[in-house]
Amino acid sequence: EMTNREEAEIQISELDLLSSMFPYEEEFIVTDQLAVAELKHFVENDSAEMPSSKIQFILNVKPEVSNASMVEFSMACALPFKYPTVLPEITVRSSLLSRSQQIHLNSDLKTYLMQNCSGEPCMLSAREWVKDHAAAYIDKELSSSLVTTSNAMQPEVITFTRLWIYSHHIYNKQKRKNIIDWAKELSLSGFCMPGKPGVVCVEGLQSNCEEFWSRVRRLTWKRILIRHREDVSLEGGGHAEIQKQRKFSTLEEKCFDAHGARGNHMDLGQLYHFLEEKGCADIFQMYFGVEGH
Repeated sequence: EMTNREEAEIQISELDLLSSMFPYEEEFIVTDQLAVAELKHFVENDSAEMPSSKIQFILNVKPEVSNASMVEFSMACALPFKYPTVLPEITVRSSLLSRSQQIHLNSDLKTYLMQNCSGEPCMLSAREWVKDHAAAYIDKELSSSLVTTSNAMQPEVITFTRLWIYSHHIYNKQKRKNIIDWAKELSLSGFCMPGKPGVVCVEGLQSNCEEFWSRVRRLTWKRILIRHREDVSLEGGGHAEIQKQRKFSTLEEKCFDAHGARGNHMDLGQLYHFLEEKGCADIFQMYFGVEGH
């Protein structure tokens, strides 16, 4: 049986190890420095009281999956005073996990720790497990055993988003290629009208639209902004629900007869008719503040 001080010493040395392996805050951050100071004081002074709060920290993990450049899992960890005699408390989260996928992932991690780590410091093996296995849960359809437990929970609400982006101009070929490639990668439909002004519309899952916008705005622009945004909540939104909301089938570039010296001013009348066909004529006014032609 380990003494409280031995357990505390192991916790301190494990924290030191984590800090040296993950020096950057985006990988490892202790959320309560006071608890660490109390624990160190307890280890160094025989007469010290047991600390009043547990050690808490966050480990952020990027899984090694080829297509997961934007996936990150965050492990919120707390060490009970008796750790490592008892297991650590870990909750893994990611914006891409549904509630049921998150429950499934955390329960499997706990099983793994119970089978492999009792009595030993195990934060690194827990992190490795998450790194190797967590990404698979994003795509996991629920197994039947889980469906019964999660039926009691609220059906998941998925948000369908359409962003209308305005840029002072879009000429650059690389940017135009990025817009098309990223939309494809993130399963977004819509259109891009290059020229001056530049208009981009993307629609699809809210998280994908937001990822698209965060990439696009990092490129260099004279001026770019979201002119208008539409959000629709879909209860239990499966693939079919999402497809039903779309006004565009894929994302393509739309060039309307250009005129003007550089051949770059788009024919706004044609843009208006295109939007009208798609049931989006009201957007024209938001962009250009005039009724269409």
